[in-house]
Amino acid sequence: MAFKGTKKRPGSAFEKEVESLGAHLNGYTSREQTAFYIKAFSKDMPKVVELLSDLVQNCALEDSQIEKERGIILQELKETDSNLTDVTFDYLHATAYQGTALAHTVEGTTENIKKLTRADLASYVDIHFKAPRMVLAAAGGISHRELVDAAKQHFTGASFEYKAKGSVPDLPRCRFTGSEIRARDDALPLAHIALAVEGPGWADPDNVVLNVANAIIGRYDRTFGGGKNQSSRLAALAAEHKLCHSFEPFNTSYSDTGLFGFHFVSDPLSIDDMMFCAQGEWMRLCTSATESEVTRAKNYLRNAMVAQLDGTTRVCENIGSHLLHYGRRIPLEEWDARISAVDAKMVRDVCSKYIYDKCPAIAAVAVSSGLQSGTAWKRETVPLSSSWITTASAAPCTGSVSKMCCLQDGDSEAVDCHRFPLALNVLGTMGKLSPFKAAVFSVLNV
Repeated sequence: MAFKGTKKRPGSAFEKEVESLGAHLNGYTSREQTAFYIKAFSKDMPKVVELLSDLVQNCALEDSQIEKERGIILQELKETDSNLTDVTFDYLHATAYQGTALAHTVEGTTENIKKLTRADLASYVDIHFKAPRMVLAAAGGISHRELVDAAKQHFTGASFEYKAKGSVPDLPRCRFTGSEIRARDDALPLAHIALAVEGPGWADPDNVVLNVANAIIGRYDRTFGGGKNQSSRLAALAAEHKLCHSFEPFNTSYSDTGLFGFHFVSDPLSIDDMMFCAQGEWMRLCTSATESEVTRAKNYLRNAMVAQLDGTTRVCENIGSHLLHYGRRIPLEEWDARISAVDAKMVRDVCSKYIYDKCPAIAAVAVSSGLQSGTAWKRETVPLSSSWITTASAAPCTGSVSKMCCLQDGDSEAVDCHRFPLALNVLGTMGKLSPFKAAVFSVLNV
């Protein structure tokens, strides 16, 4: 509705004015923020700021346009349902943050879309579109002083106050609940699985360490070259044993919580083996991450961070999101210093903090069988909790286990070898390992 005209400019007039500048106008909504942006020539910056201010402060919200957009949104909702990756992550949020605001999808429910009125939209704009909640950012060939002057001229109408007491948005903390949800459809050929534990919020320094850990895990798709010769151990196993079609770890942060986990797509009969390998990789990060792979992961993370700033649109978005999340823009030099400070011990400690003995949230789509429950997942990580480690540390570390733990990628660093005998013994007591799992355990830890 924001692009369908303002009180100053009817729908067609607003569109023609944007087109006359040769500009690109767009916007998006996530679970925590809404953004509108215009990409135009530098010389048109004052006009662009005026258009954005009019769009934010004077949206028309005509009833006729609302009815027209209602049908479009319902059609887009059907198309979104065909993207099983998005559906899986929506399910993951629904179960992980059940009963909180983060459980809702960005698009909303069909029922809400059908009964949404102009009064609902006007109330939302009046409550949330306030000056203290806004950030105006720009990137490219412009002067900061000119941008500030334009903002002072055109955003003076943005309200700083709420009309009534008690109308300030109440944002309670979104609690994480270890749980699972499965949407079964045996007609679908592939299974989409997402598993996550609770991660830190945006401003938590642990985020950098977890991003390094995810870089160690790597990502994989069958279209990638390299096969089993990839640097990622999990990717090499997936390629060699055809465990999945693709996998990717994620670290999704919000203001006061986050989701740290991984998502993969596989054949239904390969789910158990893929989950076993992924869990083994997580356990390895907690107990025996080495300096060599941490160094490689840090270089990868630096490269990815710079690549994300390709173009003025991404830089502008980066500035805006940083101001909302951190209160300032963090320069690349500071990010580089934070990444450089991460070492193997820090990765092991932080991963242990978020993974050991934690109840995960699991979302699965198109699964008929083969997926272990969240309880089983937690049970298999409990042996590595502190109480069990204390028991294990009393036993001497055998030479074979020492080699299994310490000699990884040619790195001879000592890495808490006493933890592995217990993990191996407990895994054995949970049932005889299949030949595949026994071989994988050896690959992950030798």
